Amino acid sequence: MNIETYGSGVPIVFIHGAGGSALSWLPQKVYFERSNQVILIDLPGHGGSGGSSSDSIDAYAEALGNALDSMGGSPAYIAGHSMGGAVAMQLAVSRPPLARGLILIGTGARLKVHPEILQGILRDKEATARTILDTAFSDVVPSALKDKVFTDYMKNDALTIFNDFTACNAFDLMGGLDALTVPTLVICGTADRFTPPKYSHYLAANIPGARFELIADAGHMVMLEKPAEVNAAIDRFVNTRK
Repeated sequence: MNIETYGSGVPIVFIHGAGGSALSWLPQKVYFERSNQVILIDLPGHGGSGGSSSDSIDAYAEALGNALDSMGGSPAYIAGHSMGGAVAMQLAVSRPPLARGLILIGTGARLKVHPEILQGILRDKEATARTILDTAFSDVVPSALKDKVFTDYMKNDALTIFNDFTACNAFDLMGGLDALTVPTLVICGTADRFTPPKYSHYLAANIPGARFELIADAGHMVMLEKPAEVNAAIDRFVNTRK
């Protein structure tokens, strides 16, 4: 797996969403490398990582856990966006010593995927990717940002994106959130159409002691749309526990 580390201090691991890569976290990397150890992960088959993608959140969590163990296994804050949030939660359940805390961004206890996405990715990757990203961003986001993310998104092959959404579609932790016993921060944009705020409200209400931050006028890609607000929320959460 491609693992990039920057800075020093309390570690924060950032896990991208379906069809993404570590490039999803550049605003967070720039901000947090001044105060923390930033660990950017490309899941197997994504970005700079070799190997094959998976259609299982469990498999991604196992790969992440093995990678963190290879780095010494020190407990870290695990930040995940969308599918990455599912991976983070699964890691905290299956390998609790690795999770110092969770930062769950634009995600949910279930991540059901519209059949048109699953069917469309293999049939017409480019058109379906455009639809995905048009839905993922709020309507006020500059087209230049959408175009940049689209270019990065298209670097992953169709099967990788399909596998990711298949993994999301099968994920279900609705009855198991009480197993998450580490400090947790839940973040969502008010204009998120993929994982609407009700998903995050559910997480915050059912994960013991979770904090909830709702970011105004931001869509599913909240960490890119409103990086200052997201970074400030993460900073408050992490720094109170250093």
